[in-house]
Amino acid sequence: MGSADNHHIAPGFRFDPSAGGRETLPGSWAAHWKATPERPALRFADGTALNYGELEAASRRAAGRLHSAGLGAGERVLFSAASSAQGVVAHVACLRLGLVVIPANTAYRQAEVAHVVGDARPSAAIVDEPQRGEWIRAAADIPVLTPDLPLDEAPAPILDQSAAESPALIGYTSGTTGRPKGAVLSHGNLLSSVEALRLAWRWSPDDRLVLALPLFHMHGLGVGLHGTLHAGASAMILPRFDPDEVLDAAAAFDATLFFGVPTLYHRLMQSDRVSELARLRLCVSGSAPLPAELHARFEAQTGQRIIERYGMTETVMLVSNPVEGDRRPGTVGLPLPGVEMRLAGEPPEIEVRGPNVFAGYLDRPDANAEAFREDGFFRTGDLGHLDEAGYLCIAGRARELLISGGYNVYPREVEEALGEHPEIVESAVVGTPSEEWGDAVTAYLVPRPGAQPTVAEVRHFLGERLAPYKHPRTVYCVEALPRNALGKVQKHRLENGRILDEEAD
Repeated sequence: MGSADNHHIAPGFRFDPSAGGRETLPGSWAAHWKATPERPALRFADGTALNYGELEAASRRAAGRLHSAGLGAGERVLFSAASSAQGVVAHVACLRLGLVVIPANTAYRQAEVAHVVGDARPSAAIVDEPQRGEWIRAAADIPVLTPDLPLDEAPAPILDQSAAESPALIGYTSGTTGRPKGAVLSHGNLLSSVEALRLAWRWSPDDRLVLALPLFHMHGLGVGLHGTLHAGASAMILPRFDPDEVLDAAAAFDATLFFGVPTLYHRLMQSDRVSELARLRLCVSGSAPLPAELHARFEAQTGQRIIERYGMTETVMLVSNPVEGDRRPGTVGLPLPGVEMRLAGEPPEIEVRGPNVFAGYLDRPDANAEAFREDGFFRTGDLGHLDEAGYLCIAGRARELLISGGYNVYPREVEEALGEHPEIVESAVVGTPSEEWGDAVTAYLVPRPGAQPTVAEVRHFLGERLAPYKHPRTVYCVEALPRNALGKVQKHRLENGRILDEEAD
């Protein structure tokens, strides 16, 4: 595949992705453990607190237990648990031991869990919910552990020995087939991204983050947790998002940072306490487009100009509005240090290259051939353009991927599940712009004669098939789906429950 024509290259600026010779996340973290063991690291809603020395000791003990169970460098561990001290310690231990972590959404249903297990072939799993453990055991004969790792105590082997190119994490993301693919991220990929953020966001040991994002998601894990520990900073980790709990934590923790998705900012704006966020140094939004109107209202209430940024599971972070300089609503900013970005083709697709970009999908040579140009640029599948100041604006998604509440939703996966409904002949799933959700999942259904499925019935039917965030929030019943002369469904003609004329686009 040749290099695309009509491209713009914005190379960012040069930096050392190895962060002073430390080529892996554990290598970076170990420097803080050694230099400032008494510095606060992590706090949790249950009152648990760990300084850097305690995190080192706890993760070392956990690594010893994992090693005693026969797990060694290069083996894969599926991880699906709510945020907790035990879970974070186990995650850190896995990376220190050289295990490859596979984060899995805690909302996944049995078929989704079975796909990840079958595709990634983990040697063990760490989960916090018995039913999820049963689903994993049904899919593979592997040990299923709880986050406290109830295993025999044993000395840890030599830790923190992974190379920069060693796999560290496999993140599952939707792709053109509708079946989630495993993006294999190396230690070097993860480290280079948080080092770029440390530089760009002036992230320092004095920063204190309120983190209510789930740790199975790249925003919460790869940015929030990994970035905090790399910067030598501290974080208050909450098990879920609640506006009052976030605001209480920000006050009690004397927080300087908050990371969220547009849905969370929308809900914070509904609180009469939102002005309390004026105390923070930075508010950052990502995982879905932030409406410019919400950006303006939030600034009016808090004095905070939200930093919007752009990243993907396959690349961690790519682009960000600046800390010092104009933060432009409706844009995601400028390339982060070390990131090369170009707009290629027509309509222009965003393509990127850099030390943060993964090397490929697990066991998917077909997908890799489609995803990468010959010169190493990764095709994000997102369309974009640059404004007059060179800031990147996301124009849409070339591959139909929806982002609802910060989570990826692939329409074909939802359509296939709806196809199993006895009263639905066919369906088309699209995203409807929503201030709260970004893309509100919307289904257009062709029902069987006499049937009229409601949104409640559809969501109940999908309950055992798909995670709740993939369920349609609105359902429209139509006589037929609009198609072109070749029979392809014309989704651009579906709008607000109507089928637009063929000329509309």
